[in-house]
Amino acid sequence: MQTPEQPVLRDIVLVGGGHSHIGVLRRFGMKPVPGVRLNLVCRDTHTPYSGMLPGYIAGHYSYDDVHIDLRTLAEFAGARFFRDEAVGIDRSRGQVLCRERPPIPYDQLSVNIGSTPQVQQVAGAEDHAVPVKPIHRFNDRWQLLLERVRGHPGETRIAVVGAGAGGVELTLAMQYRLRNELRALGRNPDELVFHLFDSGPRILSTHNGSVRRRFERVLAERGVEVHCGAEVDRVSAGRLRTASGETLDADEIVWVTRAGGAPWLRATGLELDEQGFIQVRDTLQTVTDPRIFAAGDIATMVNHPREKAGVFAVRQGKPLAANLRRAVEGRALKPYHPQSRWLALISTGDRHAVASRGAVGFSGDWVWRWKDWIDRRFMAKFNELPAMEEEAPEQRSPVQLEGEEASQAISAVAMRCGGCGAKVGASTLSRALGMLQPAQRDDVLVGLHAPDDAAVVRVPPGKAMVHTVDFFRAFLDDPYVFGRVAANHALGDIFAMGAEAQTATAVATIPTGLESKVEDTVFQMMSGALEILNDANCALVGGHTGEGRELALGFAVNGLVDDDLDAIMRKGGMRPGDVLVITKPVGTGTLFAAHAKLQARGRWIDGALASMCQSNRQAAACLHQYGATACTDITGFGVLGHLVEMTRPSEVDAEVDLAALPVLDGAEETVAAGVLSSLQPANVRLRRAIRNQSDMVNHPRYPLIFDPQTAGGLMASVPAERAEACVQALRALGYPHTAAVGRILPQGEALEPITLVG
Repeated sequence: MQTPEQPVLRDIVLVGGGHSHIGVLRRFGMKPVPGVRLNLVCRDTHTPYSGMLPGYIAGHYSYDDVHIDLRTLAEFAGARFFRDEAVGIDRSRGQVLCRERPPIPYDQLSVNIGSTPQVQQVAGAEDHAVPVKPIHRFNDRWQLLLERVRGHPGETRIAVVGAGAGGVELTLAMQYRLRNELRALGRNPDELVFHLFDSGPRILSTHNGSVRRRFERVLAERGVEVHCGAEVDRVSAGRLRTASGETLDADEIVWVTRAGGAPWLRATGLELDEQGFIQVRDTLQTVTDPRIFAAGDIATMVNHPREKAGVFAVRQGKPLAANLRRAVEGRALKPYHPQSRWLALISTGDRHAVASRGAVGFSGDWVWRWKDWIDRRFMAKFNELPAMEEEAPEQRSPVQLEGEEASQAISAVAMRCGGCGAKVGASTLSRALGMLQPAQRDDVLVGLHAPDDAAVVRVPPGKAMVHTVDFFRAFLDDPYVFGRVAANHALGDIFAMGAEAQTATAVATIPTGLESKVEDTVFQMMSGALEILNDANCALVGGHTGEGRELALGFAVNGLVDDDLDAIMRKGGMRPGDVLVITKPVGTGTLFAAHAKLQARGRWIDGALASMCQSNRQAAACLHQYGATACTDITGFGVLGHLVEMTRPSEVDAEVDLAALPVLDGAEETVAAGVLSSLQPANVRLRRAIRNQSDMVNHPRYPLIFDPQTAGGLMASVPAERAEACVQALRALGYPHTAAVGRILPQGEALEPITLVG
């Protein structure tokens, strides 16, 4: 993540990861604007390039060939990536409303979310048809269809509704792939039957006659039955009906028509066209609100209406980036005039394509090779990013500020006070915290509900106090998710001891900046943290928030445990014969080191964050229930470091099976590439605790036992006779990667306590 010296003065929020926005991200990454921060809100981490989707369906490309990694692109651009779905815009407050996280404030906003199939306009289509968009859902159904065709002998009938370029291309791609699948299984490819429906009098209505005739011949040659002038007006399970009364039984119904704007746009007050698309001026600003832009399929240029085609979304990236830059700098915007003709390269399923531009049309295998070259070159611009450069010297921001904001900006870059003067302003802090609702507990006598110099907490009779503290700087640019991880990490020690969390006191460092930006950072971060604390019934009772160069957060947590040493799970207590159990996969250190170098796939980081946000509370209770003899949480010292901490006081040795070690997706790839956490070298010094280190040093998972973890899982020793049941119970509780990774041995004569196998 980037930590610029220049305070954030303006936020540009990009809603959606469409073709226009990826162009904006790359251009800002190549030439950032000091003081301007980009924020990307998108439900999907990997966004598909529509031009290559038919080739993916046909089997010519892999998933990664046709997807752009938005998380990595955002990291390159210095943008914060918020993996969530926008569901509204509060224009009066200047906020994007999200499905699962707090609202995100904007100074300038751009919407590039593509079109949404209007399946609700046809009875039953929403429940029984598969819309092509959103692509990720279609891909899931496509994978299921592949498996169903492979495992279902006999005829499979597929209906595609919509015979524009997208519907025709998708039909031929699916047919090509599925027929090849059946041939590979030694089955008759003619078991597949395809039907193509369109309400219009002909296919490819926006293309010239020669192009239409080429595809009519291809469809006929491949046995696709075309139904023109056949408007589908009802869909039921396994059947569709047209307005003329014709019916067709179908095993799968794919919807490639009637696209419009997302329903939530209607409540924004933005002016929309009849299909629900946002109306924009030549500057790509909405006709309603100059602070909001729109591009791609979701936008309709009122002065230059065009077909919804990916070429326009791609071309709009450059003028959109330029006008967003001009808007935050207070300069006049420039109009954009799209071309009136464009080239469409439409594939026929196999490695053959047809070119269409105005009245011109031609085809050939060479056209497909040309298309393939164009598409791969386009994708390389976004997936083969230049190496991250060292931070450039601070530059003066071109953002023009006036009045109070100008004074705040001067203060933010000036020499700040130290000591108590480094606190975040009281009014800023009170506004941010005033929107939060911490858990209430009867044993908290003085806390945030009645702030004082310190919190006062009652210790119930028969209970002992458990104290721990954790603090670390942000490793990702999303303060909300960082808050969740930081709270989870801090609670881990409490749960590992077999205790319940009672109270937490926060210590945070917030980068200086405009009060509105600081306030939002505090609110976002503490919102995430409170979700985790409240879920554990842990009351936030106070804290300290100061200014600093980097965002950081920590908690001092108090817990309660029965006042009986036998009720406390400690590191010492392992017994020979016990089975070693780990509840979460490892690999967060190497993955985030790779992410900072743009060498990790976004879905790997998604998986790591999901693991880091999962609480250890239920896992600890389960381990206690199954008689765990010792327990700890895996954090900065890694698997080996924490295991050594357990074997020494227990006076035992341990054997670890590297092949059984649960590992996060991508972690083996990143350590194999030599990408390691900065803490790894310190942890590697503990290799002297490994008895057969020279025998195992080349094992692909060997580096991962040194990998430092953030909010890692629990490692415990469980009696052998209960270990398998314990593992199954943990998996049933939602810890699917739980594994028995070794066994506890009597202490031998060798000084090294750990033996590796695998």
